[in-house]
Amino acid sequence: MWLYRHLPTVAGLAARLFYRLTTAGEKAPAAGPALLVANHPGALMDPVLVAAVAGRPVRFLAKAPLFDDWRTAWAVRGAGAVPVHRRQDDPGAASRNREMFAAVETALAEGAAVALFPEGVSHDAPALAPLRTGAARIALGAAVRLGQPIPIHPVGLVFREKETFRSGALAVIGAPVAWDDLAGRGPENAEAVHELTRRIDGALRAVTLNLARWEDAELVECAEAVWAVEYDAASEPAARLTRLRATSELLARGRAANAALLPPLVRAVRRHAKMLRHLGLAPADLHVALDGRTALRWTLRRLPLLALPLLALAAAGLALWWPPYRVVGSLAQAARPSRDVHATYKFGAGLAVFTLWVVLLSVLAAATWGALAAVGVLLGLPLSGLAALAVVERWEAAWLDARRFFLLRSNPDLLRRLRHDQRELAERLDAYLRQHDPSAAPHSATAFAGRASQQKHIDPLTVDG
Repeated sequence: MWLYRHLPTVAGLAARLFYRLTTAGEKAPAAGPALLVANHPGALMDPVLVAAVAGRPVRFLAKAPLFDDWRTAWAVRGAGAVPVHRRQDDPGAASRNREMFAAVETALAEGAAVALFPEGVSHDAPALAPLRTGAARIALGAAVRLGQPIPIHPVGLVFREKETFRSGALAVIGAPVAWDDLAGRGPENAEAVHELTRRIDGALRAVTLNLARWEDAELVECAEAVWAVEYDAASEPAARLTRLRATSELLARGRAANAALLPPLVRAVRRHAKMLRHLGLAPADLHVALDGRTALRWTLRRLPLLALPLLALAAAGLALWWPPYRVVGSLAQAARPSRDVHATYKFGAGLAVFTLWVVLLSVLAAATWGALAAVGVLLGLPLSGLAALAVVERWEAAWLDARRFFLLRSNPDLLRRLRHDQRELAERLDAYLRQHDPSAAPHSATAFAGRASQQKHIDPLTVDG
């Protein structure tokens, strides 16, 4: 199983090509049996991300139909996946899952790392779905067979726009679940299965962002960013996700309690978020330096982007890769997949179309200029695409920086008003935090950031600022 042996490398390249991936948290055990349990918001892209951060080959549990689908069979079989027979796929095959449990326990007994998605199905809900008991039963069965508990690590996957190429993604490996007290009870003990499932659920919630509804995403992100910027809070991934989680929890508690301060505060945050979105700004942009010296240093650092060889390389890469890129986008759009599988369609179509494109141009080069030219195209074409992507992304970032600078520099009255409104909003958020979260008193900024630094197994939504 070549793919299984090289899974961390292959998955790492794929994940970092499709997403701007940030990894954080604990490290999975480098050797010995381990069970990785992850949330499942992105269909087949989720195992790619889990494999990328695991640091070692991982065997996945995968639904049985994937083993019979020509589009996916090569990948799941090559990666050493274990088939799971679900009732919704084939009601008569569910009894075969005894073989699955035995195969997984054998793999763990042999020292393998096994990964699964205990929600049982990929989905586009804004929060974790209720967990199924399979992960707990596997762990309890393996513990009986090995005579000791195995490490169970939660893996949180957080996306900004999971269906969008080169959008931000965060993968977090959390601290191992504590379950030594349950290890000897076995998978037939319903109470132990229920309790371990509950603990796995809590561990997964500690490394994911769970919202009541998708409409809250902009509200929660804007509130956290405003508060963090105005109170100079820690910007590390762990601190951000902790604050985002706390903000979403406070929002939910406030709604449940009908807190009088909440509706006006929510409207104020939404209004500020809408204004910033209209201007193409983020809360942190209101405090960037706008003096001439800073602008000069910024310009000098970006002068290499104007180098003719670099521009020529980017132009050539764009010209060569634009046609297949558009084909992939059209194919994905024509398939009309649900949001949770959109990235999977794009990635699969891209793998097929880009491979055919490289082969086609290599054949044309061989027919025109000979075998040596074909080898050059075969090796150089992917490199030119990667180089063009890197240059274009740096140009886009530079353009956004320049646009922000001139917008704010040329509108001082607007900037002063936005800064005033944002500071006032941060103070209202801080007052609400202190009133509804006593653990953050007496100074919520210090306590809130400090709590983030204490929860080192939680890391944040660090995507795209």
